[in-house]
Amino acid sequence: MQLLKQATPLAVSLAIIMIVTAVLYYFNNAQHQHHLVFFNVFPTALVAMIYGSVLSMLCAIAATLLATFFLYDPIFSFYVSDPRDVGELIIFATTGLIGAKCIAELRSPEKPSQGPELRPR
Repeated sequence: MQLLKQATPLAVSLAIIMIVTAVLYYFNNAQHQHHLVFFNVFPTALVAMIYGSVLSMLCAIAATLLATFFLYDPIFSFYVSDPRDVGELIIFATTGLIGAKCIAELRSPEKPSQGPELRPR
């Protein structure tokens, strides 16, 4: 029971990422849209708000891998044929990781300062 309770946040987070990727895959095939990968930033931010930074960073990495596999030519391969798409994936991964950390830091309780306190004169 304890293992199930600990695995639930990971399962929910990955399910959110997979559902969003499936929707993006549909739109990518139906209308040949570009730059859909950046819509995966929103579920990563949602995971950061709910579960914290570590899990959201894992989701950002999973979203990058899923986007590589399902959204870039050739489909169903981790090979990306266009170098510009590789750059887009790098920017997405960086944005997702930084955004996840920033949102998690904003949601975390305030920590006491560790440096010397400055007192006004």
